[in-house]
Amino acid sequence: MTHSPCLDSEFTTRVDESLLDELADQLTVKGYAVLDDIFSAPTVASLRAEFEHPDCQFKSAGIGRQDDFTIAKQVRGDRICWLEGRTGAAAFFLDTMAMIRQGLNQRLFMGLFDYESHLAYYPVGTFYKKHWDAFKGRSNRVLSTVFYLNQNWCETDGGELMLYDRADESVLEQVAPVGGRLVVFLSEDFPHEVLPARQERYSIAGWFRVNTSTSTYLDPPG
Repeated sequence: MTHSPCLDSEFTTRVDESLLDELADQLTVKGYAVLDDIFSAPTVASLRAEFEHPDCQFKSAGIGRQDDFTIAKQVRGDRICWLEGRTGAAAFFLDTMAMIRQGLNQRLFMGLFDYESHLAYYPVGTFYKKHWDAFKGRSNRVLSTVFYLNQNWCETDGGELMLYDRADESVLEQVAPVGGRLVVFLSEDFPHEVLPARQERYSIAGWFRVNTSTSTYLDPPG
């Protein structure tokens, strides 16, 4: 499947073999990548409209998973809705992520099995304290992604994603949540946080996962 821009397509992306090469190179060298203008402006606008979809019921995000899940607004204040591909824009986004998954598997032999993602809405003043998306040996999340949907974001609007060095927790990258920007990083290697947003902040957060099923444990669960 190819998503090269074309005149008869409502949604377009610049994800191609060249960009996949660039992404694989950056992940190999640095462990993370920041890529701009991944999707066309109309596609970004359509994805932003997902936040208004009547079937999307936003809930307060929590920390931990399954039995350890708790709501902790002193840690994070975003509201989320899982992305399920109900609309053309959402399906196109997920198809593009599938192409990235396949491309990285071909180049880096990562064994990425599937992709899960949710819409993330940060009201004014909210944040997400420093955290890990995965802990070594304890998670099937291998590669984290954040795709931003904010129009006309200014430096004074805050809401930056901070990536920290695993060893000494020094700042590696301060990423403004500019619309059309995609951030990809190794989930086990980078503590990160979202600084307080001074404007409403919109993004799609996602994770490429590996299959860690055993004879007694099904992963991903059915």
